[in-house]
Amino acid sequence: MSAKVWLVGAGPGDPELLTLKAVRALAQAEVVMVDDLVNPEILEHCPRARIIRVGKRGGCRSTPQAFINRLMLRYARQGKVLVRLKGGDPCIFGRAGEEAQWLAERGIESEIVNGITAGLAGATQTGIPLTLRGVSRGVTLVTAHTQDDSELNWQGLAQGGTTLVVYMGVARLEQIQAGLLAGGMASGTPVAMIERASTSEQRQTACRIDELCDAARAFKLHSPAVLVIGDVVAASALLQPGIQAEANAVATA
Repeated sequence: MSAKVWLVGAGPGDPELLTLKAVRALAQAEVVMVDDLVNPEILEHCPRARIIRVGKRGGCRSTPQAFINRLMLRYARQGKVLVRLKGGDPCIFGRAGEEAQWLAERGIESEIVNGITAGLAGATQTGIPLTLRGVSRGVTLVTAHTQDDSELNWQGLAQGGTTLVVYMGVARLEQIQAGLLAGGMASGTPVAMIERASTSEQRQTACRIDELCDAARAFKLHSPAVLVIGDVVAASALLQPGIQAEANAVATA
């Protein structure tokens, strides 16, 4: 690995979902700047690196992005092999795009190493295919947390005809539910709530979109979690009948 900044996706939590390229980058890293949601077991792949924790979590005390940028620049100019290790995929709500651009503007080379995103892994391990012939021909990934607190295009999302995967939505469940229903989504549309995707602590439950807030409270849903919204949630009962009995009821509602 050359002395440059590697923007690496650590995947959703399961260390076995780490890519071979990510393992190779970590093995040769001299400095690893790691986000909060990265499984600590993954750091076993970088035994000779200096580990710097630069977590950013919604609603929690976080490391400012400007500080992270300056730290990357400092080590890159020292000629260090630097890995910026992010949970999931670095280009799906992971800020890799803006970091790569910021570095490039200062003459620093970077390379992105993809990781499996939590929405995909969580859905798969819950028996949900995000696309399914005759049910869903596409997937829309969206974050409920926006930098400027602007509202999403709920009507477009509700009527888009794709499976909807919502990241960082636990604190905005009321807005998500109200927005999608007001946007025209059918009240019986099934929703899966998947907490801590792909880890040993993964939990999941399913409900209808018009039951989302009540079901989340009963389930005691906590972050990090993703929502999978669409008819493919009901189809999961055909793949793994024991995962959620609620899906059968949703499918026939």
